[in-house]
Amino acid sequence: MADKSNSSLGGLEAMLEKYFVEKAPFQLPDDVKEAIVKFGPWIMLILMILAIPAILAALGLTAVLSPFAMMGGYGRSGFWIVPMVLNIVVIVLELIALPGLFKRTIQGWRYAYYATLVSLVASLASYQILGAIISGLIGFYILFQVKSKYK
Repeated sequence: MADKSNSSLGGLEAMLEKYFVEKAPFQLPDDVKEAIVKFGPWIMLILMILAIPAILAALGLTAVLSPFAMMGGYGRSGFWIVPMVLNIVVIVLELIALPGLFKRTIQGWRYAYYATLVSLVASLASYQILGAIISGLIGFYILFQVKSKYK
């Protein structure tokens, strides 16, 4: 079963590469790609460090406000926790991706790709449809434009 999911993700990756690289109306210049690959992991690391207080606050507020969410009907289905869990998965995938992104390995790129996919699902689970579309288009465009820089 794992092979089938990997082939499905590989098929999705090939399809996205077709649209965001081959059929993209605009290709990023090579020096821009190089700058993204060089500084991108550092920017990701800094943003992750800056996000630590917000993450801790969100987890603390979630614990404090959970009883009120239940009383207000938001917790009956337990669905409110899905986006939060998915965002934790995104953070873990980004942490796993960082060493590979610094070393410019395709595996690091692939973890960043998976993090973008999970982030898209988390946005959709939060009913942030427009945000999911915009961030997905921008994120996948940049990811697939720089993919050739990773080996």
